[in-house]
Amino acid sequence: MKVFSRLELVILGSLLGHSVFLIQTRAQDSDHSASPSSTQSPAIKQGSKVTLGRVIATPANALISPEVHADKTVTLRFRAPGATQVQVVGEITQGKGPVAMTRDVDGIWTVTLGPLPPEIWSYNFQVEGVDVTDPSNPAIKPTPPGQSMSSFVEVPDDHSLFYDARPVPHGQVRMILYESKVMGIQRWLWVYTPPDYDKSDKTYPVLYLLHGNGEAQNGWVMNGRANVIFDNLLADHKAQPMIVVMPQGHALQAAGVAPLVRVAGETGMYSPKFAPDLIEDIIPLVEKEFRASQNPNDRAIAGLSMGGGQALDIGLHHPELFHYILGFSAAVGEPFLAPSQVLEGSQNSTTLNSEIRLLWFSCGHQDFVLQGNRDFAKLLDDKGITHTYRETEGAHVWSVWRHNLNDAVPLLFTKKTTTN
Repeated sequence: MKVFSRLELVILGSLLGHSVFLIQTRAQDSDHSASPSSTQSPAIKQGSKVTLGRVIATPANALISPEVHADKTVTLRFRAPGATQVQVVGEITQGKGPVAMTRDVDGIWTVTLGPLPPEIWSYNFQVEGVDVTDPSNPAIKPTPPGQSMSSFVEVPDDHSLFYDARPVPHGQVRMILYESKVMGIQRWLWVYTPPDYDKSDKTYPVLYLLHGNGEAQNGWVMNGRANVIFDNLLADHKAQPMIVVMPQGHALQAAGVAPLVRVAGETGMYSPKFAPDLIEDIIPLVEKEFRASQNPNDRAIAGLSMGGGQALDIGLHHPELFHYILGFSAAVGEPFLAPSQVLEGSQNSTTLNSEIRLLWFSCGHQDFVLQGNRDFAKLLDDKGITHTYRETEGAHVWSVWRHNLNDAVPLLFTKKTTTN
C-alpha cells in the first residue's frame, strides 16, 4: 500500500476539491493505528469521522474557509500539518504580496485579512511553493489546461451589487459544441440568451465577448458573472436585449469531449487561428442556430486583456462585420500586441469613422498594460480615429472588468433599434 507524504496529501486534498478528500492529522503517515488528536479545532464540526489517523472531510464537516465576518474581514483556514510554510497569495492580499499564515497545534493554518472592500477576490494557498485552491471553498476560477486554478471569496456590501443575482427574469447560458474547421478540433461556445428569447420571435443584436489569457469560454460567466450583470441591466432597462457569444480564445480543444488534441504551432498568447475561427466558423454558426441579426450595426465585439487585444484587432480590421468595438485592459503594447499592429492594414480613418459606431476602451491606473493603452489612444488621436478612452482605478483584475462590462454594455446598439 502506498504511503503518502504530508505534502502529497495536501495536494491530493486540493486536487480532489469538493469531493471527499483526505486531510492528514498529526499522526505519522506510516502509523495507520495512530489515534487522532484529542484537541479538536473549532473549525471542524463535532462528529467528524476519523479513520486510520485521518479525518475524512465532507461538505458537512469540512474546515470553515473562507469565513467572512460582519466587519468585512475574511478568515482563511487550511489543514496542512506536514507543511513548514503556508502563505496566501492573490488579489485578496490587496497588492501586498504573499501573506504568511499561522499554524495551530492541530496543523491548521489560519490568517485573517482585511477589512476588505466589497468585491469578489481571488486567492490561493501557497504550500511549499505550490499554489493550491482552498478545498473548503466551492467557488473556483476555471482555467484551461496548464493554468493554475484559484478560489474566490465575495465580501458583500450593505446592499445588493450590480453583479449579485436578484429576483428578476433570468436569461440562459447555453453550451454549444461545434467543430472548428479552421483548427480541426471540437470546441465550446457559451451563449447567453436574454430572458424573453424563447417566448418571442424577435431578432437580436449580438455581442461577441472574449476572455483573457489563461481562461476559457466559461470565464466571463464563472469569473465575471456576465449573465447576472446582463440580467440586472435588462431588468433595470439600462441595456438592449442581446445574444452574448463567449468563445474559447485560445486554440484549444474542448475539455472532456475526446482524447486531447493540441493544435500544432500554437506557442504564443495570441493565436493566429482565432480570428478565422470566429469569422468563418463561429459567426455563421450563431447566425444559423440563433435569431441573430446579420447587420453589422447589430454586431459588437469586446474582451478583456488578451480578449481586449483580440477585440480591438479583429474589430478594426473588420469594420464590415463589427460596428461596436470595446476593450477592457487590452493587452496592447510591449510585450504583447503593438498598437501600430492593431491598425496595420486596416481602413483609413474616414472609412472607420463612418462605419464604427463605438470604439471604446478602458484601463486601470495600476494596470501593467496602462502605458500600452495610452499609446494606442495617442495613435488613434494622431490618425484622427474617433474613440472613447478612459482610465479608472484598479489593476489587471476581475474587479475592474466586471465594472467595465456593466458600464459599457448600456452603450451598445443604442443608435439603431433592431427590427423583428
